[in-house]
Amino acid sequence: MVGDVVSSWEKAMNDLEKKPCSECGGRLRPRKITQDFEREGVRVRLTGIRAWVCGGCGEIYFLPGGAARLAKAARSLFDLALAGRQHRGRLTARIS
Repeated sequence: MVGDVVSSWEKAMNDLEKKPCSECGGRLRPRKITQDFEREGVRVRLTGIRAWVCGGCGEIYFLPGGAARLAKAARSLFDLALAGRQHRGRLTARIS
C-alpha cells in the first residue's frame, strides 16, 4: 500500500518535470518555495513548500492536491492567530 502511494507520487513528480510551463513553455524545476498570505491584518508565511517553478516566467506548480493542502495549512494558521486575537503581526511555519 505505502509502496503504491510512493510510486504514484514519484510518477506524478516525473510527469510534471517533463511538461513545459503552460504560460511560457519554459522548463519546470523542483524547488522549495515560500508563500505569504494576509488576512485581517495578520500575515502568515509558509516556507519549505515543495513545488515546481518555471525557469522562464516563475509560474508555480504543485502536485495534484498540493494547492488545496497549502490553503488548508494557511487557514489553520489564520484560525489560530485570529482566535481571540492572540497574535498580532506575522506567523511563520516551516514545512519539511
